[in-house]
Amino acid sequence: MNVGSTKENNLEKRISITPETSKSFKNLGLNVFLEKGYGESLGFKDQHYLENGVEILNSSKEVVSKSDLICKVNLPNEEELNVMKENSYLIVSSINSEKDKNYLNNKIKVFALDLLPRITRAQSMDVLSSQANLAGYRAVIESIYEYEKAIPMMMTAAGTVPAAKVLIVGAGVAGLQAIATAKRLGAIVSATDVRTTAKEQVESLGGKFLMVEGSENLETKGGYAKEAGEDFKKKQAKMLENAASKNDIIICTALIPGKPAPRILSENVIQKMKPGSIIFDLAVTQGGNSAYSEVDKIVNKNGVKIIGISNVMNKLPLTASSLFAKNVFSFVRNLYSKEKKQFILNMEDEIIKSTLIQGRN
Repeated sequence: MNVGSTKENNLEKRISITPETSKSFKNLGLNVFLEKGYGESLGFKDQHYLENGVEILNSSKEVVSKSDLICKVNLPNEEELNVMKENSYLIVSSINSEKDKNYLNNKIKVFALDLLPRITRAQSMDVLSSQANLAGYRAVIESIYEYEKAIPMMMTAAGTVPAAKVLIVGAGVAGLQAIATAKRLGAIVSATDVRTTAKEQVESLGGKFLMVEGSENLETKGGYAKEAGEDFKKKQAKMLENAASKNDIIICTALIPGKPAPRILSENVIQKMKPGSIIFDLAVTQGGNSAYSEVDKIVNKNGVKIIGISNVMNKLPLTASSLFAKNVFSFVRNLYSKEKKQFILNMEDEIIKSTLIQGRN
């Protein structure tokens, strides 16, 4: 059986197969086809892949037409989709809209890794966790880059520089990594989340948990946040207005699976912030947690910078690709039967059932 991957679009620096995982695929008994110059944007030469037994082909169409399974970060282009084998497999990080689904054809089986169930067996494939971890880290780094003051407390002969105060909105994987990173850099950190169960995790990292008065635990059975009611939103807005005036950097990470990002930082909250403060909105591509946030722009409102970056992973593509490629390999290893030497669509497997969005028998 043949596994292939082609170059991504110009807006994506990550790749799905690294030299390390190409060797793992070969050891599993699979042939690997890659497009010429596949990893050059990350410094990987074709020779690095050839040494592991990978076959380098001249065009993306050639790779796709010869492969039984294609691994991509994003959806292939239309040209590539048109030459995919009937009943072949496609693995991507996510399918973001109905428009994307309509763009696909019915002859292929498509898996979206962001739909993986939160079970122990799926942890090695969990792209949301691996990529969100990096996003939380990078959000802090990018915010500090734009923040024009020191982060840790410094005592000098000329006086004491106070530590910066950082508020994390949303204490999921990205939020917890943002807390840990900000703490390591010397900031005073607080965090809030609609899931009261996040309190212990926040405090274990040295952050202060800000809880909405009289709140209930808004958590799904799968461990994700669910949408809050109007009463909660009003109390949350009041709490955030008070917190905004005391914090220098606010990092927004709140998402609700399958829905637009909740609007948490209103215009009123932003007005309370000091000039020179920073808001980094990790949810900008899903509508944003903050007022004024725009995709791939830094908006300045009365001296407050609101930062929206559509693909934070492009800021550290080598690390992101390394983790993503390992997630992909783990998924393929679960899909492939070494004994039968073929991919098995086992619909009794919760991992397969949850991630398959097209091509059910």
